[in-house]
Amino acid sequence: MKTKILKILKILKGTPEYVSGQELCTHLGVSRTAVWKVIRQLQEEGYEIEAKRNRGYRLRECGDVYTGAEIECLLNTRQAGRNLVFLEQVDSTNNEAKRQAEQGAPDGTLVVALEQSGGKGRRGRSWVSERGAGVWMSLMIRPDILPECASMLTLVAAMAVEAGIRQAAGIEGRIKWPNDVVLDGKKVCGILTEMSTEMESIHYVVVGIGINVGAREFPEEIRDVATSLRLYTGKDVRRAVLAAAVTDAWEIYYEKFLKTMDLSLLAEEYNRNLVNIGREVRVMAPEGAYSGISHGINDRGELLVETEGKIKNVISGEVSVRGIYGYV
Repeated sequence: MKTKILKILKILKGTPEYVSGQELCTHLGVSRTAVWKVIRQLQEEGYEIEAKRNRGYRLRECGDVYTGAEIECLLNTRQAGRNLVFLEQVDSTNNEAKRQAEQGAPDGTLVVALEQSGGKGRRGRSWVSERGAGVWMSLMIRPDILPECASMLTLVAAMAVEAGIRQAAGIEGRIKWPNDVVLDGKKVCGILTEMSTEMESIHYVVVGIGINVGAREFPEEIRDVATSLRLYTGKDVRRAVLAAAVTDAWEIYYEKFLKTMDLSLLAEEYNRNLVNIGREVRVMAPEGAYSGISHGINDRGELLVETEGKIKNVISGEVSVRGIYGYV
């Protein structure tokens, strides 16, 4: 059924006029009854499909239809997202992507959910992920890289999100090293990368992405530090278009990363979009906090911070930026 839905949807999207039932039957090699069942299912999922006797079917301009079939229709990838798992509800898309990986799912599997009951942020924090409010998705990959290189994939994902938002919403976000995308200093996206390893090999990596899209308000405790595309633009952004755009961009940036196993082909673009660059930052390091001026990232994705005339390479730890997330 999934294949039939996707084929009919692609035909209707690619044809502005009516498509006869017989033509759809011929394309799919099925009966008119089977075609009608698919049309009915698409209508139930929110597609406005006109049906006229002796003329056939026509897809009207659709709104924010958010289904696996819609995302697949919009993808321009060779591998990323081609095995797509779309769920009504899940504990977290990262958890489901890991379950899929353990069951043998292929490289590039994309898990998308309408709602997460236990969305996860970094350092065990929760991530608000209500139905209809955003894009909650996780990519599962099986890269042939060393485990110590996996942290750079978070930066690759941040670039993909920024590019996807630019494509789908027509606005430019900025990246806060290493894993946030911000709009006017407020967080619109968080990224959580997890992996399964054994000695010097990686079984799989899961890159979780949560983008606030349609939320009109946030809980009081995060209202001053979080935003959504709806709040920022005043317009609705189609989630399927955004999810596909992010996945498309991910594949482009990820392939560049794999060529060199580092960020040497991406660092220049990353730094152009880095909100930290040239600004004072506060590094919350295990050995103690210190302040300095950010000079962007190097080819390993480390943040270069100048303090007391010396450059420190920041590998991990919280980094605060003046004017962002309440740090003044």
